Amino acid sequence: MRRDQKFFDMYSLVIGGLAAVCLGFFVLALKLNDLVRGDFQEHSDVYIETVNTRLQPFSEVYLPGDDLTAGGPQVAAMENAEPVEATMSGPQVYNEACIACHGPGIGGAPRYGDAAAWGPRIEQGMEVLVEHAISGYQGETGFMPPKGGRMDLSDEEVAAAVEYIVSEVQ
Repeated sequence: MRRDQKFFDMYSLVIGGLAAVCLGFFVLALKLNDLVRGDFQEHSDVYIETVNTRLQPFSEVYLPGDDLTAGGPQVAAMENAEPVEATMSGPQVYNEACIACHGPGIGGAPRYGDAAAWGPRIEQGMEVLVEHAISGYQGETGFMPPKGGRMDLSDEEVAAAVEYIVSEVQ
């Protein structure tokens, strides 16, 4: 029996030693976990703060009637101004719109300064020329789109361009 007791004592001692080593590893793992978790928590707070800072809008838009925060910028509502319409002169309209076709004579358009080509048209009268320039015209020699394709031009600007072209021919 002594032998069994000796074996049991040795077995208990080995099991106790292993249990102590396991307990030591467990405590060490808990301490390391707290250390790493605390460090990670500290870094993650900095990381989250950095990301939130970068995701902030770089400006805010306040429209008239919006409630402004107490610390926000205070901007008075501006009155709506009427848009200013700049009227172009005859030479300006010609140089911006008409020259594309009437300069080189594209599509049967009479060339600028060509008295022979403009003569029969001028004989019809300024009213007819202006009407054809504003509304468009398709004749034997070609096609004139309404307002030369520039629908943003006013009728007065187109009429001024026609007068400018005709004055250069006469």
